[in-house]
Amino acid sequence: MDYLKEYQRWCADEAFDEETKNELNAIKDNEKEIEDRFYKELEFGTAGLRGVIGAGTNRMNIYTVGKATQGLANYIIKKQGEDRGVVIAYDSRHMSPEFSKEAALILNANGIKTYLFDELRPVPELSFAVRQLHCIAGIMITASHNPPKYNGYKVYWEDGAQIVPPVDKGIIEEVNKITDYSIIKKISQEEAESKQLFNMVGKEIDEQYMETLEKLVLNPEVIKKEKDLKIVYTPLHGTGNKPVRTILKRLGFENVYVVKEQELPDGDFPTVDYPNPEDPKAFRLALELAKKKDADIVLATDPDADRLGVYAKDSKTGEYKSFTGNMSGLLIAEYELSQKQERNIIPKDGVLIKTIVSSNLADSIAKNYNIKLIEVLTGFKYIGEQMKIFEETGSGTYLFGFEESYGCLIGTHARDKDGIAAVMALCEAAAYYKNKGLTLWDQMINIYEKYGYFKEDLLSLTLEGADGAKQIKEMMEKLRNNVPNRIGNYAVKKFRDYKVGKIIDMYTKEEKATELPISNVLYFDLENDSWVCVRPSGTEPKIKFYVGVKGSNMQDAESKVKELKEDIQKIIK
Repeated sequence: MDYLKEYQRWCADEAFDEETKNELNAIKDNEKEIEDRFYKELEFGTAGLRGVIGAGTNRMNIYTVGKATQGLANYIIKKQGEDRGVVIAYDSRHMSPEFSKEAALILNANGIKTYLFDELRPVPELSFAVRQLHCIAGIMITASHNPPKYNGYKVYWEDGAQIVPPVDKGIIEEVNKITDYSIIKKISQEEAESKQLFNMVGKEIDEQYMETLEKLVLNPEVIKKEKDLKIVYTPLHGTGNKPVRTILKRLGFENVYVVKEQELPDGDFPTVDYPNPEDPKAFRLALELAKKKDADIVLATDPDADRLGVYAKDSKTGEYKSFTGNMSGLLIAEYELSQKQERNIIPKDGVLIKTIVSSNLADSIAKNYNIKLIEVLTGFKYIGEQMKIFEETGSGTYLFGFEESYGCLIGTHARDKDGIAAVMALCEAAAYYKNKGLTLWDQMINIYEKYGYFKEDLLSLTLEGADGAKQIKEMMEKLRNNVPNRIGNYAVKKFRDYKVGKIIDMYTKEEKATELPISNVLYFDLENDSWVCVRPSGTEPKIKFYVGVKGSNMQDAESKVKELKEDIQKIIK
């Protein structure tokens, strides 16, 4: 793309409004900034759009959102889904209301009915609404936990999950066909309303969502006994505040303390470097409040409330201990499954689903409860895809799904991570274990004692620009073409290359299919329940090395995981 020519076109073309032209004219002497905004199109990929907000082809703005929406509209028309409609939600980021309304009206201009939420809502409620309203698709305007300058656009299909093949490829093809912004169809809100195409939704969906979550509670009587459980919660300036407070109040929890400084939606996220519950720094204010209130549990959701971060008290030391996504997810899994086993309601075809970079502790839990474990590629949409397969075939009953990046789902009401349901389940579990004299941290140690001390970690290398992309490619090819027999202290038992769809037994050299979609991911099964998985990030200029070990105790596991990370650094130098 000739970035200067494209810049000049945006400055002159009548297709672009005066506000956009003024923003671009203000950078006329900054060629580097012009290049960054116009050297490429903001790519509509399998996760939709995500980028920095601003004018330009490589930015999130009403025109790039419009192009994505017109492409989606063309695909929906091909599938004859106009009358089923599209539900649209948005989070607290800058331009989220504007982008969501723009998307609704473009769909309306194409004769497609829309249901736009009346104010910000979390991802899981959008996923729920797609199914509840029997829509053909859903759009979520969010950049998840990215820094404030970002926003994004995620597309969901009729099952309530983010788009997967072949739907994603079909939509991408339609989006890429649009090379002229002037062909994006327009309609006024008044005209769209008069044609009954533009519809607002809100409280009725909220109530249906809350009622559905309440039905997932297994021990309401224990909550009544432990209603004074002290819960500190922060929505990190995002969408979680109202739904989390509502569900906890409805269940009967009386001591819920919300971090005041982070309670209200704010696209600047002024109290955190970036609003990610995986980052310990995001918990600073919540932990200060927890110490004042002597809280039992400390929780944080990200801006679109699909991820949940957790701290709980160690009864031996009184310290608040952080949970990884693997730990909190599997603590919920163990609680849910143990309670269902007590009631004898675990179905014979029950399934627990995890992603390939998630903890092997899941395998042991599934084995203990005599249920099937399914591994899928990284991304919760692949968990949602399995749920759809269960529905269509009548074989397999979904019991729980999670990924290491702080996301899980109890129930089948949604097809994406549900941070609201996770808050509910963890608070219920905290009440249950408190009734037995245990904190959630105490219970986590009990789980390790029962199954073994599984420990995971992540090594990320940031390599920016064209040179960085080349380095990442070379690293992947080097590992792919020169499979090590050992990684540190561990022999490599099996090697999985998801790009070619093969698993190779390193001892017998026998090969078999991975039976998963093609993806640029390498996985090394090691001795002693250890493993390494390598993949380039889909959203950042990073290559990620996931590692997992099993130790005899917590200290042993931590030592082993540290050593394995060091061994990887030696290999990739």
